[in-house]
Amino acid sequence: MTAKSIDPIRLKAALRDGGELAILDVREDGQFPLGHLLYAVPAPYSRFEAVVGRLIPRRSTRVVLVDAGDGVADKAARSLGRLGYDDVAVLTGGTPAWAAAGFVLFEGVNVPSKAFGELVEHECGTPSIAAEELKEWLDRGDELIVLDSRTFEEFQAHSLPTGMSCPGAELVYRVHDLVRSPDTTVVVNCAGRTRSIIGAQSLINAGLPNRVVAFRNGTMGWRLAGHAPEQGKSARAPAPSPAGLAKAKLAANGVARRFAVPRVDQVTLAAWQSDGVRTTYLFDVRDPEEFITGHLPESVSAPGGQLVQATDKWIATLGARVVLVDDTEVRATMTAHWLMQMGWDAHVLAGGLADQRLVTGKDVAPLAIEDAVEVMAPGDLRRALHAGRTCVVDVGSSHAFRAGHIAGAIWAPRAQLEGAIAKLPRGHAIVVTADDDTLSELAARDIEGLTASPVAMLAGGTSGWKRAGLPVETTPHVPAEADCIDHWFWEHERRRFVPQRMQEYLDWEIALPAQITADGDARFRVVVPR
Repeated sequence: MTAKSIDPIRLKAALRDGGELAILDVREDGQFPLGHLLYAVPAPYSRFEAVVGRLIPRRSTRVVLVDAGDGVADKAARSLGRLGYDDVAVLTGGTPAWAAAGFVLFEGVNVPSKAFGELVEHECGTPSIAAEELKEWLDRGDELIVLDSRTFEEFQAHSLPTGMSCPGAELVYRVHDLVRSPDTTVVVNCAGRTRSIIGAQSLINAGLPNRVVAFRNGTMGWRLAGHAPEQGKSARAPAPSPAGLAKAKLAANGVARRFAVPRVDQVTLAAWQSDGVRTTYLFDVRDPEEFITGHLPESVSAPGGQLVQATDKWIATLGARVVLVDDTEVRATMTAHWLMQMGWDAHVLAGGLADQRLVTGKDVAPLAIEDAVEVMAPGDLRRALHAGRTCVVDVGSSHAFRAGHIAGAIWAPRAQLEGAIAKLPRGHAIVVTADDDTLSELAARDIEGLTASPVAMLAGGTSGWKRAGLPVETTPHVPAEADCIDHWFWEHERRRFVPQRMQEYLDWEIALPAQITADGDARFRVVVPR
């Protein structure tokens, strides 16, 4: 398949023509955050076929692929052609051409969601408090609860004093049993700004009579103020009591009415899912542990708070329908009312999971490639290496390679395999390894098209090699930092709580609305509660 090309001017027009459009940025995780289109969704070529089917479920969707102008998008286009996508174009010149045309490139990740959060605070006047104020309240023993709107795993890593895990979409669902009286102040926090703002405003939009405030700048702000967060806590907001659930349903019904959240029945959903002209996403917005115990067969687990926080992790097709489901309609309604304001055509499945056929387990996306790749056991690889005429290509994480890899292996991301394979001795067998079998399998298929040499993937990858008790070597500075296109060093430093990086992150979030205005493509429509 030869992909069409589209120049920046025509792509800018396509973003505004009202039709469905998916923009996939096929650069790696260390490249995408350095500058991308607002509605470009990251789909790194290293794992492209493993993610594209879920991001773009309808094969006739109009798709535009973006790279750095280096030809990687053409490779991804060929992959899409093999998978049956028939309306694919490549942005001519990639992101450099987009910038040269005078259009905005956004740094960072989850930009639409984070920019939306800042806009919500500005438009709604979401109340917030700083670290010193919260410290005073806690020291005085004021009547308050601190609800952490991040994932439970993030909460466990570091949290505020007295904090309790209650991820975004769970707030309205669980809060009513947590407030001891109308005088209890509810403080909602995250690590930075977005989920604090959206979480607090969710409770306000739902009409909670208590005072609600966002904790400004989250746990980063707490650290920057000189306070140490707590670690390893396991406090979680419990499931609501019957009385608490009744209050939550009443609150969600009020939100549905005030924000005109549409509901769709199962018959209509089925018709939408079989529609070949328009895309429909079906997301289960409950806690992932609940999803595992029973969910609709074609639904995807997307916890509501995270779906609002990172829409680009789940939804690539602009203009698609989005149907949300839970067991009580509370979490689905709260999630939908935000997605609608972000510009998505969001609906709540009426009746939720009641009287539905459910399946259990995780939602595992199938790997969309053709024939299986030959697999070599660690012991067999060791013998082959001793015999000579076998090379190992590691296509996993650059930092995992630095920390420990098979002696003599070379590191090469999938997007750069041509150059790496050309440097290997001719006639040598090639064994591909990684810290993720998916990466190995996809890369091995590409290598088979680049050489006549035998190609296999290592069973269990480098981890399997280590489990077999076989040796690895470390190279702390190889690959060089400039070559680690899969690793965003700035973000790594922020997560290690480097003060300068934390402050830069907060400043970046606050500056997003101005960039959004300059870009002009955002579909936000914030509704201010009355």
